Amino acid sequence: MKISRRNMLQFAASASALAVTGHIPPLLTRAFAEEPRRVIPWKNWSGGQSCTPAIRIAPASEAELADIVQKSAAPIRAVGAGHSFSPLVPTEGTLVSLDRLSGFVSHDAAAHRATFKAGTRLGAMASALAERDLALDNMPDINKQTIAGAIATATHGTGIELGSLSTFVTGLKLMTASGELVTGDETTSSVLFNAARVSLGALGIVTETTMQARPLYKLKRRTWIAPVEEMLEQAPELWAKHRNFEFYYVPYSGMAIGITNDETDEAETPEPVNEDDDGLMQLKQLQDWLGWSPAVRRWVIQTIMGGMDPEERVDYSHKTLSAERNVRFNEMEYHLPREAGPQALREIIAAIEDNNIEVFFPIELRTTAPDDIWLSPFYRRDSCSIAVHRFHEADYEPYFSAIEPIFRRHDGRPHWGKLNTLTAKDFAALYPKWQEFLELREDIDPEGKFLNPYLRTVFGIDA
Repeated sequence: MKISRRNMLQFAASASALAVTGHIPPLLTRAFAEEPRRVIPWKNWSGGQSCTPAIRIAPASEAELADIVQKSAAPIRAVGAGHSFSPLVPTEGTLVSLDRLSGFVSHDAAAHRATFKAGTRLGAMASALAERDLALDNMPDINKQTIAGAIATATHGTGIELGSLSTFVTGLKLMTASGELVTGDETTSSVLFNAARVSLGALGIVTETTMQARPLYKLKRRTWIAPVEEMLEQAPELWAKHRNFEFYYVPYSGMAIGITNDETDEAETPEPVNEDDDGLMQLKQLQDWLGWSPAVRRWVIQTIMGGMDPEERVDYSHKTLSAERNVRFNEMEYHLPREAGPQALREIIAAIEDNNIEVFFPIELRTTAPDDIWLSPFYRRDSCSIAVHRFHEADYEPYFSAIEPIFRRHDGRPHWGKLNTLTAKDFAALYPKWQEFLELREDIDPEGKFLNPYLRTVFGIDA
């Protein structure tokens, strides 16, 4: 293929569009089709998971996807934004990108429902809903994931009366191992529907979802600093009082950052400069400089945080609930019975600071409402979620191995998209509908076409 200066500029523009929108422009699609197919390695967002599939392909239609599923080498795994930290995606077979199966499809204004192709990023979905005066009842704190990836792993926000994103799904289309497109909703194929809303991609590839929304609304977000013990003691009251409440404990500080969101009709305020990434890197510097003295490190952080005034912001919900996160990390998150959350966090803080474990990322605590989805970590349980993070360049295993036993002692269920060391036996004990899911998966995909080595371990299936 001849590359002229004009062609180069066209490709640069197309690549820029891909970075901004998540869509593959026709120019690049045609170019890649003309080039000989070659093996292209894949890495997730953090760089912690990788693979070199035999085939990487991005179908533009359900018909193309059906042909891929029927003819391509197994294991076939779908990938969205690559924001899962667990090994759900890696395959030596076929890696299917959902980038071209994305975008708004239709909406029902009276029912406040909207249908999207499954590869649509959450941020793009929120914007498309807002253009139609709609919004989801909740959003996660990162909006870069695809809808399919978010519901496959029960991605969630915070709020004692608000479920995960999977609970907002009222209908979906699923491409099964035979290439058949199956539709499930609350009344049709209800068994498949309750399994497919959190399926780890093990039942097939979701191509389309219908989401329950509500009229567009604004939230007043308040952020403040308080001693972590005070925050923990007040947590039950704050959960009950506010629509959304979460907080972050800053290691080696004794201090926590509280965040609430409540509905309001007040006028929007100017969008503040996002300084979260700079703040994280400053915490990293303090770790690097003062890690030898936790006491000095604590004094410095408390001095800095003690001078911070509470902040308030008013904007539409999807803008206050989600934020940009550009500092890469690996993550472990477990969902515990809600009443166990505060004590578990106390134990985590002690494990870190009594042993001077090297960590600077704040520890996140959120809540989620129960649901009836078979593999949802929130299945019939009021939950409190605690997440620990490790800078992407650092070895996460020593830190996570010190914290995971605490999660397990408190009957925690891991976030499906986050790192954990559980086995099929562990999952079977944590999920009442585990066996039913295994039987349905076997019936739909008896050859295990969608099972990579990790999922075979998760489900206890011999390779």
